[in-house]
Amino acid sequence: MMHLPEHLQSIWQQLGIAPEVLQQKSLCVFEEAAELRDVETAADGRVWQLTPAAAQAWQAMQAAALSDGIELKIASAYRASSRQVELIERKLNLGQSIDDILQVLAPPGCSEHHTGRAIDIYQPGGPIVEEAFETTCAFAWLSQHATHYGFTLSFPRDNPFGYVYEPWHWCWQLRS
Repeated sequence: MMHLPEHLQSIWQQLGIAPEVLQQKSLCVFEEAAELRDVETAADGRVWQLTPAAAQAWQAMQAAALSDGIELKIASAYRASSRQVELIERKLNLGQSIDDILQVLAPPGCSEHHTGRAIDIYQPGGPIVEEAFETTCAFAWLSQHATHYGFTLSFPRDNPFGYVYEPWHWCWQLRS
């Protein structure tokens, strides 16, 4: 049984997240990335970062996709747990329930984005962080090739974590 670190307990309490959610949703507490590298700048100026190893794998995968005529772009990458708090608070302020929010956002400390190894991917001109991404050439390419670069689809349909299906969310796995 995983224990929720003390620094997260008060944050979860402030957001109205019950500590039992950790076990109920089979969540992990992730350590935040210590070293990050800039990998892409979004149109709005946001800079997406990944750990050096994940960045190298992403850039190799992105180049391979491009050589096959598929452009892959980042919609989201590294995200600090403090940013996760802001995203949840924004949804709470819009009147959404914490149970509904936790179907689309991980509690602070439990997002793969904290690791600097997770990326939300889109194809320019296509849907961004929407289930319809699964109908794109980019998703078809990723489904066939991403594991070769160490990336796996984190939240397939009916995943054990209780999150919605996220065909756009891929995480680079450490290889031993």
